[in-house]
Amino acid sequence: MFRRQFIRIAGLAVAAGLALSGPAFGADKVKVGITGGEDEQIWEKVRELAKADGLDIELVVFSDYLLPNEALNAGDLDLNAFQHVPYLDNQIKAKGYDITPIATTIVTPIGLYSAKVKAFKDLPDGAAIGIPNDPSNGGRGLLLLQAEGAIKLRAGTGITPSVADIVENPRKLRIKELDAAQISRSLPDLDAAVINTNYALQAGLKPRTDAIAIEARENNPYANVIAARTKDKDKPLYARVVKVYHQQAVRDFIEKTFDGNILPAW
Repeated sequence: MFRRQFIRIAGLAVAAGLALSGPAFGADKVKVGITGGEDEQIWEKVRELAKADGLDIELVVFSDYLLPNEALNAGDLDLNAFQHVPYLDNQIKAKGYDITPIATTIVTPIGLYSAKVKAFKDLPDGAAIGIPNDPSNGGRGLLLLQAEGAIKLRAGTGITPSVADIVENPRKLRIKELDAAQISRSLPDLDAAVINTNYALQAGLKPRTDAIAIEARENNPYANVIAARTKDKDKPLYARVVKVYHQQAVRDFIEKTFDGNILPAW
């Protein structure tokens, strides 16, 4: 069992409620690990739609990015859906997990936010810039700064560069590596910060209107995925879950609910 933490299991109800609105008797059960925020909203929609296909999806909501892969690899989940492929690849390399992506879900372009300036060009020389401290999302932050012309990265670093790969920094930006879940709380103490979209939305920030710089949406390599243990990746049951997620009704829900801040990736 993965280490103890507070989790919320979606779909709990009293017996009377289950009799009226729960899944049909004998429904096929699937336990999916997610993070809170937009993932939880989308998966609640998927869970409701899945009932018509005889699927009973149980959602386990984590607050720690490290735990859903640990839980999936240990067999405590059937699937998880919270991460993009570069993050998963890094976790597999670091932890030795035998996990494989089986479908794409959403794209959440990462943004740079500031409580002190209204435009990227107004950042002062020597500005303190927060970025996530995990290699994949920290790399996204550095690539965003490079796209804005603020730094130059060593050639050949791909999509996971590190601070050590900065070869030019003419504005002498001070890069602060912080826990991704905490960066929004540190924003008042920084000149600007790269914040993952799920945490930005939870903090009341809207990428389309509040970010002073944002990733390109086209050909974005950071699509989130549904992942399974490699030995189980071809299970027909999991293909049914993917089919429900990829319904037009889910696409419409994402586009209407998130106003372009989060995009379907299929």
